[in-house]
Amino acid sequence: MSVLFVLIGVSMLVAGGFLVGFLWAVKKGQYDDSYSPSVRILFDDQEKEQQKEELEQTKKDKNN
Repeated sequence: MSVLFVLIGVSMLVAGGFLVGFLWAVKKGQYDDSYSPSVRILFDDQEKEQQKEELEQTKKDKNN
C-alpha cells in the first residue's frame, strides 16, 4: 500500500515538471507560429504587387 503513495507522489512531481516546462516554453515563445514565415515567402510577390497597386491608386487620388 505504501508503494501506491510513493507512485502517486512521483507522478505528481513528474506532472508538475511537465507543467513547469510547458509554461516556460510558452513564455519563451516556443509555440509561436513558425510555419507561416516559411510559407510567406511563396506569396511575397503577390503582396508586393498589391502594395504597388495601392500606392499607385493613392498617388492618382492625390493628383485628382
